[in-house]
Amino acid sequence: MSSLPKLHIAVLMGGWANERPVSLMSGNGVADALESRGHQVTRIDMDRQVAARIAEAAPDVVFNALHGVPGEDGTVQGMLDLMGVPYTHSGLATSVIAIDKELTKQALVPAGIPMPGGRIVASEELFEKDPLPRPYVLKPVNEGSSVGVAIVTDESNYGNPIRRDSAGPWQEFSSLLAEPFIRGREMTTAVIDSADGPRALTVTELVPKSGFYDFEAKYTDGMTDHICPAQLPEKITELCLDYAVRAHKVLGCKGTSRTDFRWDDAQGEAGLFVLETNTQPGMTPLSLVPEQAKYCGMDYADLVEAIVAEALRSHAVITKEAGANGNG
Repeated sequence: MSSLPKLHIAVLMGGWANERPVSLMSGNGVADALESRGHQVTRIDMDRQVAARIAEAAPDVVFNALHGVPGEDGTVQGMLDLMGVPYTHSGLATSVIAIDKELTKQALVPAGIPMPGGRIVASEELFEKDPLPRPYVLKPVNEGSSVGVAIVTDESNYGNPIRRDSAGPWQEFSSLLAEPFIRGREMTTAVIDSADGPRALTVTELVPKSGFYDFEAKYTDGMTDHICPAQLPEKITELCLDYAVRAHKVLGCKGTSRTDFRWDDAQGEAGLFVLETNTQPGMTPLSLVPEQAKYCGMDYADLVEAIVAEALRSHAVITKEAGANGNG
C-alpha cells in the first residue's frame, strides 16, 4: 500500500486525438483506482477550456491519462507548467522529442541504442516509387498506438508503385517515416520511476492472432497474446531491460514509459532494435504497463499511486531547484 496522503487529483482524459477511446478507458480506470484508495477525484474530459476547468478544480496534482496530441506532445505539459500544477508523466521537452519518431532517433542512436534506419518521405513521393526496398514500414512521425502504420510488401494490395486510392497512412498525412521492416518478434518493456531511479519491469512478447500489432490488435480483447515474461535468451532479455532504462534516461522520461522492440532472432543480438519510447503508456485493462507491474507484484492501484507520488516528488525537486537558482 502507498503512503500517499489523501489528495485531490484531476484525471485528464479523452481529448480529440485518434486515441481518444483508449484515453477514456485509461482515465476512468485510473480514476476508479484512486477513488478506491480514498482520494478525491475530478474527471476532466479534455476540451478547449481545459485550463479554466483545471484552475476551477484546483487539484493537488493532475494525472495525465491523455494519449496522442495534445496530451502527449508537450502542449498540455507546457500549459500545466505555466499554471504551476504538478502532473504525472514526462515534461514538455521530453514529450516534444519522444512523440516525434525522427527526433527520438536523433536522441537515442548517438547514445548507443539501436533503431532501424529510414527517412522522412513526402506522401506524394510514394505514388511514384518506393522510398526503400520492400518490405518496409510507413508510419506517421508523431502518432502513437500504431495509428496509421502500414507494412508495404511485394504481396500487399497497395500496388507497385502505391496507388493513390489504396488505404494507408498516405491518405491522412503529408509526410511519413519510412523504415526497413524488421522481421521477427515484437516485445515491450515498461520502466517505472521512483526515488531510487528508473527500474525496468520485465519483457512482454506480443503475438497478434493475425496481421501485425496494430491499433486494433492492441485494444481488442483476444486479438493478441501477451507472453509475460517473454521466453527469450537471457542476453536478449537483459538488453531489452537495459535499452528501456537507457532510453527513459536519455529522453528524460518521468513517472513511467514503455519502450517497444523488434527482434530478428536469426540475427542474434544484432537483430534487436528499439522502435519507439512511449511517454504516456496506456492504463486500460489490456495495457502492458499494468500487466508488467502486476507480474512484478504491484497491483493496479499501487501502480497509479506510485505514478502520482513520483509526479509530486519530481515537481518538488524542480521547484526547489528553480528557487535555488533565483527563479522561484
